[in-house]
Amino acid sequence: MLIPLKDENPRQSFPAVNTLLILTNIAVFIYQLTLSTRGFRTFVLMNATVPARFSTFLAGHMSVENTFLPLLTSMFLHSGFLHIAGNMLFLWIFGDNIEDYFGHLPYLLFYLICGIGSGLLHVAFNWGSTIPAIGASGAISGVMGAYLILFPRERILTLVFIFLVPIPAVFILVYWFAIQFMEALTSVGSASIAAGGGVAVWAHVGGFMLGMLITMMTRRT
Repeated sequence: MLIPLKDENPRQSFPAVNTLLILTNIAVFIYQLTLSTRGFRTFVLMNATVPARFSTFLAGHMSVENTFLPLLTSMFLHSGFLHIAGNMLFLWIFGDNIEDYFGHLPYLLFYLICGIGSGLLHVAFNWGSTIPAIGASGAISGVMGAYLILFPRERILTLVFIFLVPIPAVFILVYWFAIQFMEALTSVGSASIAAGGGVAVWAHVGGFMLGMLITMMTRRT
């Protein structure tokens, strides 16, 4: 069991966008908690990415807004405390240095592109599924992919069972990606369900690879 807690990579500026993303996710989650069970499910269904909507759209029976806008809104929904806590922890650890690298507004654009791109990959591998997919994981995976390219040797303070161990980022991130990729291979055409929403591992894989690709294409020499 490896739980990253903190990196030892100092940032050069205050991560305004990263902090705003974290606060926005928390605010939306708090709003979700105020809803009734029925209201929660309705809210998730309206704003989650549902692959079946894309085939319905192509058949001319679904609007552009209802089909594509959830690729954005689903990035700010979470199914429970562990879901949002894990996502925000990873975003806090890795996001500040990536914001340093890209700059504030370009980082926001990078984050959103990774989230939307990962959502599209989830749709492609789950074509026709009616299970709503939610969570910031795809976008955060892109941040992690960027971190692997830029800071592979930086140490991540990691909880290994009961011990705190500084581990190079390359080992943490490659290990995490390998798990996601293997799970994705064994779950083609399906998504896990948690409290009425789904979190797709193909979104993790797609976000991570997209984050790596964008970073390599924009990397300064």
